This record gives sequence, C-alpha cells and structure tokens, in this order.
Amino acid sequence: MAKAVLGIIGGSGVYDLPGLENVREERIASPWGEPSGALRIGEMSGLPVVFLPRHDKGHRLSPSDINYRANIDILKRAGVTSLVSLSACGSFREELPPGSFLLVDQFVDRTHKRESSFFGRGLVAHVSMAHPVSPRLRIHLANAALAAGIEVKRDGTYVCMEGPQFSSYAESITYKQLGYSVIGMTNMPEAKLAREAEICYATVAMVTDFDCWHPDHDAVTVQDIIKGSHQQCRKGQGAGRGPCQGFPARARAVPDWFGSCARQRADHGAGRTRPGIAEKARRCRGAGAECLTLHFQAGNI
Repeated sequence: MAKAVLGIIGGSGVYDLPGLENVREERIASPWGEPSGALRIGEMSGLPVVFLPRHDKGHRLSPSDINYRANIDILKRAGVTSLVSLSACGSFREELPPGSFLLVDQFVDRTHKRESSFFGRGLVAHVSMAHPVSPRLRIHLANAALAAGIEVKRDGTYVCMEGPQFSSYAESITYKQLGYSVIGMTNMPEAKLAREAEICYATVAMVTDFDCWHPDHDAVTVQDIIKGSHQQCRKGQGAGRGPCQGFPARARAVPDWFGSCARQRADHGAGRTRPGIAEKARRCRGAGAECLTLHFQAGNI
C-alpha cells in the first residue's frame, strides 16, 4: 500500500501552515512550467504534510496567472496522495455567512483562460468528473473539524469564475438562483488536474463575504478576503483549534489505503483510463507526440 501523504494548498491569505514541524523548503522542477513557489515539507502529529501557497507569498499571482498543472505535478512528485484545498469564497446562501466553512462536493467550471488537462495532442484521455471530491477525504475533514470544535457545513457547489474581477450583480444573482453555494476563482482546473494525477481531492471553502447579491453586504474587496481568510485560518489557534492546524493535525487518522490510486478510482467511480497514464504524460512532456504514441501502442498507458 502507498504511504499516505497529505498535501495542503493555501488560498488567499494563507501563506504558511501553523503547526507544521520539521519543516524544509524544497523547489521541485516541473516540465509543465513554473509552479507557484517552493513546497514546505514537514509533518503534523507524525503525518507527512506538504504545503503550497497557491498565490505564493505576498499574493503575487492572480487566479489566471497560476500554473495549475505545474502545482499539481510537483505535489504528485512530492508523494502527495490526498490533497486539501483551503479556499476563500463568496457565499450565495444566508445560512453560509462570512466566517462559515463548507466542505464542497461539486464544482461548476466557468473559467476560460487556463490549461485544464495534462492530456492533449498525441494522447487523448477522457476522465470522469461526475464526483470530483473524494468522499472519504471529506469524511475525514468533517471528523477532524468536529474533533477541533469547528462547525462545518457539508455538501455544496463551488462555481469557479475566471477573475480577476469579482462578479457583476447580474452574475451574482444568476448563480444564486441556480442554487450554487459559493464562488471562487481557483479550484478549477485544480480539481480536474488532481483527478488526472490520481490524487484524492477535497475543498474547505472559507466564506469571507456574500459576493455582491446581498442587500446588506458591501461589495467585496481583495483586502476583505485576505483579512477574512487569515482570521478564519487562525480562529481559536491559541487553543490549538485553528482549522489550518486542526484539520491536518487530526487527519493522521487517514489510513495508508487513502494513498492508493486503485482505491481512489473506486472511490470516485472513475478509472476509465489505464493505471499510470498521468505519469506517462508527464514523462513524455516535451518529447513530442511520438513518445506518447509509442507508449500507447506498447500497452504501457
């Protein structure tokens, strides 16, 4: 069985991981380009943890400028088997006010400027996204939150917009009427790429605002989002109960079979592609379609 390694991607305002011990920084090269930054590799309660700030320190990368393929690739190369995304989001529901946490189970992709797959010319793969979030990872996150005394809402749809502009009022009202739960700018194509890389994926949406649909809520600003997510990630931290510390620290209960690609495929009802397909795609990056074609004809993919 593969050893479980927990990966955590920090969103706006989350540039470090409280409680990470024996930390070392490591820069891993990717054939897909430049990732957001160096990985911070350490452990929490004996569980190997790899942390990556999505926007890099200082929030230097906008959502459209993030190299999602390189980020997922280096996390995979670092041995990550389960990946938790911490993401600041706007809410479309009264019952999800600022300060709430939501465990997302579905996504709607409204982005249009991003590379969203490791596959392409020379190697075609169709990967199921019917259930984009690992149900077992969500259960572990919910249990970790409960143990930490943190209330989380379960089940909700995250609509990912391109950005970097926020929604117009008409867009905000439309998404609300469609029944979506939260809106953000970064979890797509991140979730799609994690699926292709055979990494279990889940999102903890940290609600910082009501987007712009709410009549009693001011228009959201970047400063509000960063301040809100920074405060949420450290909520109760003095008692060792901050979510950015509490979730991973209690996730040591994740058993080694969580890192199994075979179990992940059964988890999601996916697995329509042969084992190792993402790895072969990475190895052939830059070698041209001939490399991929030879692997496919030889039955290696």
